[in-house]
Amino acid sequence: MSDNLYGLLAARFPSDRSRPCFLQPGLEPVSYGDLEDRTARVANLLRRRGAVPGERVALQVEKSVDAVVIYLATLRAGAVFLPLNAAYTPAEVDYFLKDAQPAVFIQDAGAFVAEAAALDPDPRVEPRAASDLASLIYTSGTTGRSKGAMLTHGALAANALALHEAWGFSPDDVLLHALPIFHVHGLFVALHCAFLSGGPMVWLNRFEDAAVLEGLSRSTVMMGVPTFYTRLLANPGLTREAVAHMRLFISGSAPLLESAFEAFEVRTGHRILERYGMSEAVIITTNPLDGDRIAGSVGFPLPGVELRIGGGEATGVIEIRGPSVFSGYWRMPEKTREAFTADGYFITGDVGRVDPDGRLWISGRAKDLIISGGYNVYPKEVELILDELPGIRESAVIGVPHPDFGEGVVAVVEAEGPAPDEADLIARLRTQLAPYKTPKRVVFVDTLPRNAMGKVQKAQLRQVWGHLFK
Repeated sequence: MSDNLYGLLAARFPSDRSRPCFLQPGLEPVSYGDLEDRTARVANLLRRRGAVPGERVALQVEKSVDAVVIYLATLRAGAVFLPLNAAYTPAEVDYFLKDAQPAVFIQDAGAFVAEAAALDPDPRVEPRAASDLASLIYTSGTTGRSKGAMLTHGALAANALALHEAWGFSPDDVLLHALPIFHVHGLFVALHCAFLSGGPMVWLNRFEDAAVLEGLSRSTVMMGVPTFYTRLLANPGLTREAVAHMRLFISGSAPLLESAFEAFEVRTGHRILERYGMSEAVIITTNPLDGDRIAGSVGFPLPGVELRIGGGEATGVIEIRGPSVFSGYWRMPEKTREAFTADGYFITGDVGRVDPDGRLWISGRAKDLIISGGYNVYPKEVELILDELPGIRESAVIGVPHPDFGEGVVAVVEAEGPAPDEADLIARLRTQLAPYKTPKRVVFVDTLPRNAMGKVQKAQLRQVWGHLFK
C-alpha cells in the first residue's frame, strides 16, 4: 500500500467531481475533476522533464490555481516539492537552487500547465513510503545560511488528518484562502484541510480587506495571520452581519495581540482560534474548537505530539516529538544532530511555559527570530548584507512592535564616517532582500551595546527602539 500524500488527499475528493474546488472572483470555478485532470497532465510533463521519484521540483511564482496544480502533480509523480517566495531576489534563489539541485525549476506556472494540457493525462500515483520526502521547506538559522527542512509524506499526512479533525472540517465547509502558498500555512495547513473535506475554497490571490469581506459572505472558515485580522478590524465593514455565515476564524504564523483578539470578538461575536506551528513540524498546538480559547495561549498539543520545556524549568525552550516533525535538514547532518536532543525531541528555539491545564504560552524566541506580517525574518541574513555595504561598520537587526505587521524590522547601525542616508540605504537593501526582510527603519548609533563577551545586547536595543512604530 502506498503512503503518497496525493493518494490520501484525492481519496477525500468528493465523489461528484464536478463539485467546485476553487471559487475565484470573476472567473469560472475550477472543479475537483478539473484539478484531477490537470495534475495528471502536469505529472506527465514533470516526469518527461526528469522529475522522477526523489528529485526536486522548485517553484517560484505568484499565487495561483496553476501553482497548486504543480504542487499536487509533484506529489503525484513522487518528486519533492520546493516552494520559493516570488519576492526572493536572484541572489537568494541562486543559493536555493545550488543547495537543492532541482531537476525542474518553474517560474511561470501558467505556461507550464498550458504546455502540459497538450499531453495525455498520466493516471499513475507514484508509490511512496511514509518516510519518503514530499517537500523541502527552507528556513534560515542564526548563521544566515538557509536550511531545507525535510518533510515526509507521512509527516504531512499525520498533521493534515489531525487538523482536519481538531478543527471540525466537513464537506459543508467553505474555506476562505487569502494566504500565500510558498510556506506551510497556506500550502499545507489550509489546502490540506480543504482537500480532506472535499469542499470548495474562496480563492484570493492576495489579502485585500474588501475582497476578504465579500468572500466571508460565502465562507465558513478563514485562516489568516494576525495582520489579516488587524486590517479587517480597521474596516468598518467588519460586522456581525458580514460574518453571519462563518463558524471559525483561525490565526497563526505570529503572535496575536490580546487587544486584537478582544476587539474581534466584540465586533463579530467570534473568538479567534490561535495555534502554534513552524516549518519543521507544521502545526504543533491549537486552542480547542469546543472549549475556551484563551487570548495569549496557543492551546494544547495535537494528538500524538509530545511537548516539554527543556531544562526542567517552568519557562524555557520548547521541545517536541511526534509524527509530523521533520526528518532533518537537507544535506546538513551536523545541523540536524544539533536540532534534536539525545532522546529524539526537536529543539524549537521558541521559549514558553505550560500551565497547569496543559496549555502552552509562548513568551519569546531564543534565536531572535523576527515575525513580520506572518513571515519569518532571520536577523543574521539581513546583517550579513548590511555589513557589506559602504559606510557600514556593523549592524544589529531587531524586531520591534508594529501596529500592522506585529513586528517591524529595524536595523541599528554603527556608521563608518558620516551616516549614510536612511532612505538610500533601505533602497539598496531592497535590491538584495525580499520586501518583508528589508528593514522598515534604519537608525544610527555611535556604538552598539555589548556584554562582557563582546556580544551585541539586542534586548537592550529592542527596549530603546521599541517606540519607533507607535
